[in-house]
Amino acid sequence: MHLTSYLQDSQLTVALTGEIDHHCAKAYIDTIIGKIEAYKPRICVLDFQDVTFMDSSGIAVVINTLRNMTRIKGKLCLIGIREQPMRVFAASGIDKLVEIKEVAV
Repeated sequence: MHLTSYLQDSQLTVALTGEIDHHCAKAYIDTIIGKIEAYKPRICVLDFQDVTFMDSSGIAVVINTLRNMTRIKGKLCLIGIREQPMRVFAASGIDKLVEIKEVAV
């Protein structure tokens, strides 16, 4: 698991990398939620540009992030999703719950 993040103008951007599966999903969730609790951003952007593989554990990362952003009345946006992770999201219907953009916001 490796991620980078930055906060600018009340927008937290978290860039995820590599593979998201059951081995690392909990660590991603804990780290992202810790950042949300610390910074209380209005918008959280999860950047999937460098995610090469994702199973259903990636859905858990998004749902937990969405739950925490909703709790603080914030918004979640996903960007840079490659073909394989997008198939997982499309099959789950996550695109009906979360805004997905092709480019950075």
